[in-house]
Amino acid sequence: MFIDKLKQSIEDEFKDYHFYKSMYKLTDDPLWKDFIKHAYEDEKSHYEMFQQLYYMLTGRFVQNPKKRLPCYNLKECAKQALLDELEAVETYKLMLLSIPIQQAYNPIFIAMNDEMEHAIRFSTMYNAL
Repeated sequence: MFIDKLKQSIEDEFKDYHFYKSMYKLTDDPLWKDFIKHAYEDEKSHYEMFQQLYYMLTGRFVQNPKKRLPCYNLKECAKQALLDELEAVETYKLMLLSIPIQQAYNPIFIAMNDEMEHAIRFSTMYNAL
C-alpha cells in the first residue's frame, strides 16, 4: 500500500511541477510569480525525494511519469491547484502513519507541510483573481 501511494505521489509531483510551470507563464504579477515558483520548486524537490525513497524500497525508479495538460486560465488553475494540494496533504498524512522504514518519515513530513503551504498560497491567489 505505501509503495503504491509513493509511486502515485511521484507521478503526481511530476505532473504538478509541469502544471505550475505552465501557470507561471500566465501572470506578470510578481507576487503570483513568486507563489507559483515556490510551489513548482518544492514539487520538483518532492519528486526527487520520493524517487530516492522509492529506489531505497524497491531498487528501481518510477519511469516516464506523464505530464498533465498545461494551464490556460490562471484562476481556474489556481482552484485546481488548491484542490490538488489539499488532496496531497491527506495522502501524505495517511502515508506518514504507515511508513515502512524510518528514512521515509522526513520526505513525507516535508512534502505534507509544503503542500499545506501551497494550498494557502493558491487559495490566496484564487480569492484575489
